[in-house]
Amino acid sequence: IMKYAFGDARDVLERASARETAARVGAGGVCRLLLAEFGIRVISHVVMLGGIAAETKELDFDDISRLTDPATSPLRCADKKAEKKMCALIDSMREKGDTLGGEIEVLAENVPPGLGSYVQWDKRLDGAFARALMSIQAVKAVSIGEGIENAGRKGSEVHDPIGYNGPEKSFFRLSNRSGGLEGGVTNGATLRLRAFMKPIATLSSPLETVDIESKKRSSAATERSDVSAVAACGIVAEAVTAIEIASALTDKFGGDSVAEMKRNYSAYIESLKEI
Repeated sequence: IMKYAFGDARDVLERASARETAARVGAGGVCRLLLAEFGIRVISHVVMLGGIAAETKELDFDDISRLTDPATSPLRCADKKAEKKMCALIDSMREKGDTLGGEIEVLAENVPPGLGSYVQWDKRLDGAFARALMSIQAVKAVSIGEGIENAGRKGSEVHDPIGYNGPEKSFFRLSNRSGGLEGGVTNGATLRLRAFMKPIATLSSPLETVDIESKKRSSAATERSDVSAVAACGIVAEAVTAIEIASALTDKFGGDSVAEMKRNYSAYIESLKEI
């Protein structure tokens, strides 16, 4: 900001604005149409806001989809008791001129195993998803599966055992602590990604700063600001996740048409049953 302080600070502020994510949400919508052709669904929900945690471990994809309907869930949180407390906290912070951050989870269901690569660092989907989510304004940390919790556990408490379904001739994981990704590659389990968003910086009760010209103590400028944008961040996170899955899907099964992609996809799924 110092470099552009004399006349261009406003331009920098506008270019850094989260309004930029509207384009990514639009692109993500197109990607979701492609993913739907393969039965892949993506959704997000708020799992923590302002320190208030939601209890959602026992809920599956359909439960979360139903409970976070925007018509009945203002914060897109599947835990209704927690959501009520979150709303009350937002109202309280609005009166104080403060802001709140939180945590959202993105789920992607029916993602086939084998997307991504374990060979090249820049082809690993872990890195692609982490970059996509971290690039969202105000997101300061990303976790895949139970990545943060797993760092403090023993290996026997972290790694997912393997099972086999005879009738379907398919391998599967008995748990999903890895969040559907292993070694940079999808393993067929539900993809689980988490993004941690800091509180919005534009406080209506501003912090202390320094006047660029006089170098004296001053109060920061104020902007119109929401108290929390965590729920909105979830929409953007869904979009960028869909973009990355679609990219990996076209890399592996791409062709000149969706019909060709489907043929390639079907042949691949059938080949897995021969293992």
